[in-house]
Amino acid sequence: MDALHVYDTTLRDGAQQEGLNLSVSDKLAIAGLLDDLGVDFIEGGWPGANPKDTEFFERARQELHLRRATLAAFGATRKAGGAAAEDPLVQALVDSGASVVCLVAKSHTGHVERALKTTLEENLEMVRDTVSYLVGQGRRVFLDCEHFFDGWHLDRDYALSVVRTAHEAGAEVVVLCDTNGGMLPHQVEQVVADVIASTGARVGAHCHNDTGCAAANSVAAVRAGASHVQGTVNGYGERTGNADLVTVAANLQFKLGLDAMQVDSFRRAMHIAHAISEVTNVPAYSRQPYVGASAFAHKAGLHASALKVDPDLSQHMDPALVGNGMRTLVSDMAGRASIELKAREAGLDLSERPDVVAKVLAEVKDLELRGWTFDAADATVELMLREALEPGCTDYFEVESWRVITDSSGEGDATSEATVKLRADGSRLIATGEGNGPVNALDHALREALSRAYPEIEKIELIDFKVRILDAS
Repeated sequence: MDALHVYDTTLRDGAQQEGLNLSVSDKLAIAGLLDDLGVDFIEGGWPGANPKDTEFFERARQELHLRRATLAAFGATRKAGGAAAEDPLVQALVDSGASVVCLVAKSHTGHVERALKTTLEENLEMVRDTVSYLVGQGRRVFLDCEHFFDGWHLDRDYALSVVRTAHEAGAEVVVLCDTNGGMLPHQVEQVVADVIASTGARVGAHCHNDTGCAAANSVAAVRAGASHVQGTVNGYGERTGNADLVTVAANLQFKLGLDAMQVDSFRRAMHIAHAISEVTNVPAYSRQPYVGASAFAHKAGLHASALKVDPDLSQHMDPALVGNGMRTLVSDMAGRASIELKAREAGLDLSERPDVVAKVLAEVKDLELRGWTFDAADATVELMLREALEPGCTDYFEVESWRVITDSSGEGDATSEATVKLRADGSRLIATGEGNGPVNALDHALREALSRAYPEIEKIELIDFKVRILDAS
């Protein structure tokens, strides 16, 4: 088997996600992160097709210093009836400076005749002419066969002829695309195996997630002989997204034993995936495989009991291998083991304090019954643990009373005013704060009062909060 290619298309295909908009600077920043992740190829965009991607390649030549990855330019075969050497968009691929070009071509007879509006023979000539021209210009050429799997099911012979034509013209890899994302793993495996056996071409896979199978389909393709996988970090992409490249690479590395990326690169996977989500301004998905915040979080009491004995009993791998970590969640489902593990995370040993474990567990269950939740309240749980171990150690202040008044203007704008009365550091403190809503106002009032006793409170920021409507009972 050829060495595995891990090809990222976040900057092009991923950017087609609804609500995701990247500036040129954003794309350059993400490209640097992708290089740190250890992918082999970074598809920068389609030079000549839009000003943003043209500028990206211009700036990349000066500003992007890749240590491991190779920058690729995306484009299409020449227009019907023309010549690749005279096609301005093909020339833009050459002018981009990218050493790798990934072309998209039609491989579905219906798309050739009804969407491209040309003949099946001319489509093959477009593939042959464009690939051979770019190879002659010294470029490594990959060919994306759009809608290949559907095309294979409709007209196998023609779909295979597109692959053969590209391969014979010099394409290094022919990528089979499940463009509408409708395939299942057994179908992908069947088609990939047939293409390799019938054409001898080096094959890749580009899978979309419309059936929820993009990662599984990518793995199935490799099992069938593909040696090139495409995807996007965090699964960004049109409709339901593309194959999540981190998930695919991790599955290939840790489950199939293939060399997808370097081990030290995987240890940065969670950090890089979340850093990219910051650039895209798309919140990280907590239940994302491998790198999600909840990927190794355990809530059930039975799981916690097993983890206390041996983490391998309830985890499929060491989370540190992908830069993640094990977490124990405290809730009304928790048992004694959950409390002990949470204490251990905070540096507290409760193995000889069953009384403290029982007290905190009872308090958690009682508060959850009244509407509290502790899944994301690790600091609150730690304070409860410390208070149970050393009563009074967390008595930094005591709220006497508070009130919030919200006024609406004639224009519909609302302003909230909060007043708090509390005791801290031996003093009685009263403060008022205004804000955009009750929580914001209370934050300002509490901060104003507490900062007099504890100046370090000014370093703390309220970055998010959630409002829940509780059952009246």
